Amino acid sequence: MGTITVTVAIPQSVLVATGLQQQELEGFIREVIAVELYRQGRLSLGKAAEVAGVATRYEMTALLAKHGVFWNYTAADAEADFATIETFDSNEGG
Repeated sequence: MGTITVTVAIPQSVLVATGLQQQELEGFIREVIAVELYRQGRLSLGKAAEVAGVATRYEMTALLAKHGVFWNYTAADAEADFATIETFDSNEGG
């Protein structure tokens, strides 16, 4: 599936006040969106990791903890993990 681009207008003074560069602010916004949508139950852990731009679920779990959000291991997460394990098993000749 493709991606979409969402444009959000933020006053230049926000960059000055936070000391962030534009790219850093963009990353922060992606992180906050991913964490909040996960917290609301709208995204799985894997999808939240994708939105946040982190490589692994472990990194996403750490990011959630940083924001005070507990990890909810859902049935969908378990199914995704089982599918991954099956893929590894079939590639290994298991």
